[in-house]
Amino acid sequence: MAVSAAGGVVEWQVCGTCNYDCSYCIQKKKNRTGAPDRAKLDAILDSLERLPGRWEVKMSGGEPFTLPGFIDRVVARLAAGPLQVSVLTNFHAPREELCAFESLTREKLLVFSASLHLEFTTLGAFVEKAAAFRSELPDRVRFVVNSVVVPGRLKEQRAAKEALEARGLAYFPQVMKVGRGIAAYAPDEEEDLRALVAGGGNTAPSYRGRRCESGVRYFVLTWQGSAWSCRTAKRFAEGSLGSLADGDFALRAEPVVCPYDICPCTVPFHRGMIAQ
Repeated sequence: MAVSAAGGVVEWQVCGTCNYDCSYCIQKKKNRTGAPDRAKLDAILDSLERLPGRWEVKMSGGEPFTLPGFIDRVVARLAAGPLQVSVLTNFHAPREELCAFESLTREKLLVFSASLHLEFTTLGAFVEKAAAFRSELPDRVRFVVNSVVVPGRLKEQRAAKEALEARGLAYFPQVMKVGRGIAAYAPDEEEDLRALVAGGGNTAPSYRGRRCESGVRYFVLTWQGSAWSCRTAKRFAEGSLGSLADGDFALRAEPVVCPYDICPCTVPFHRGMIAQ
């Protein structure tokens, strides 16, 4: 289970629950439930701490800040251990929770991703909160705001991009995903969409036929403890790596050639895990 000197990344869905109910959420509402009990959570954390080499744990959900004891039982333990930390959150948490998170992870935090959901907040309030919080983070931490580009709503995304960048905040658009593909955009939206993602974003491209290190130094982890080589593999019930909760987890020995037509996982590409 050796990992390269570049290290590995695990995307951990710490819980299924979310306090938002976005109309464009890729996760079906019936699946936005569930959280590990204490025994399962401890077993997962034990296994994460035994990963070989250097690893980053990127926490998401659901919404991770809705997990009971998230700060005290999860963040505090990760901050005290050997793992580096990143998080993806809808940024709803009150200032005191965000500050507690920042204080605990200050030496371990790599990326803080705040999702902008304009169905549940206003652009002005979000930008002010984001700018204030960013000013409290160490300069080395990457703070990025991601937002789903919903068909028919590109105007609001252009406004979001302008407002965020005016405050020095990074904007990371995501094409809207539906089922096993991406949403259809009207012909007159294509130019605006290309402009929005020109500086980078999650466009869910295909890497079919290219060698990928998913399952070797990248994997996704559910709140139940099951590990999968990547999100698309999990969707097709393929690429199982076992369970970190049950103790039968094992990384792949070698990279494989990607067999899929869509890749919603941004980490492998941005961390140089996909062959050119």
